[in-house]
Amino acid sequence: MRDLNYQLKQLCKRNRDGSYSTQANRARILNQIANQLQEMGYRRMTTRSLKPKHVDALVKRWFSEGMAAGTIKNRMNCLRWWAAKVDRRNVIARSNEFYGIPDRQFVSQHSKAVVVGNDALTSVKDEHVRMTLELQRAFGLRREEAIKFIPAYADQGDHVRLKATWTKGGKMRIVPVLTQEQRAVLNRAHRLVGSGSLIPPQKTYIQQLRTYERHTTQAGLSKLHGLRHAYAQSRYQALTGWACPAAGGPVANSLSTEQRQQDHQARLTISRELGHAREQISAVYLGR
Repeated sequence: MRDLNYQLKQLCKRNRDGSYSTQANRARILNQIANQLQEMGYRRMTTRSLKPKHVDALVKRWFSEGMAAGTIKNRMNCLRWWAAKVDRRNVIARSNEFYGIPDRQFVSQHSKAVVVGNDALTSVKDEHVRMTLELQRAFGLRREEAIKFIPAYADQGDHVRLKATWTKGGKMRIVPVLTQEQRAVLNRAHRLVGSGSLIPPQKTYIQQLRTYERHTTQAGLSKLHGLRHAYAQSRYQALTGWACPAAGGPVANSLSTEQRQQDHQARLTISRELGHAREQISAVYLGR
């Protein structure tokens, strides 16, 4: 293993910031960055060798590869984490604008909702993965939240509560149980795992994540974050009585004053249920 790859791996082991998923993604991205620096001719680097020229070269490469703005921003976050841990914060500009990295597109131009029907579910051979997908579909959960789900803890009758250690950003949240189908999903989860989680006892989270990825791929399922989009769009219709713009409904400037108030309240509710702090994020799922 090259010196930089090894030192970044050790840096990640010594500084376990964030959830297991965040730590794993950060370690993977930093390993990719170390490989890319090597490929671009920056050899014999250590973690303290990071300089502005390295950051500039990486950003230029990512742009040339057509990488999405959100992906580049995630990589910049990892670079800033690295720089902070070795007391080299000043080698990276504080603002992404300095590098010409555009803002993310927060308004969906088309629906990204994904529907996984019962026939598709039955093609998933692993029963824990199948249950995870059911929870994602019924409650708009992120993949990590559904994999770590403990029915005995989460099921509070009229709502499910999600532990801070399951969620992105480490914030506990509540999602209502409103339909008979949601209740049926929770009952099936109880029967499957009892007092345990959707991670089988003999596995770690990372091992079950790999199992999830393998079985969903084998079943021909992809873009499963779209289950959250489908949940958000269904909730919007239930709360307002009309479809959201991303699903073919009326856009904001065509709504009456009363409808705009309903629209705003629905977006706030959905944002909270999805685990987002800002109403603005709802436009990613619902359009505007």
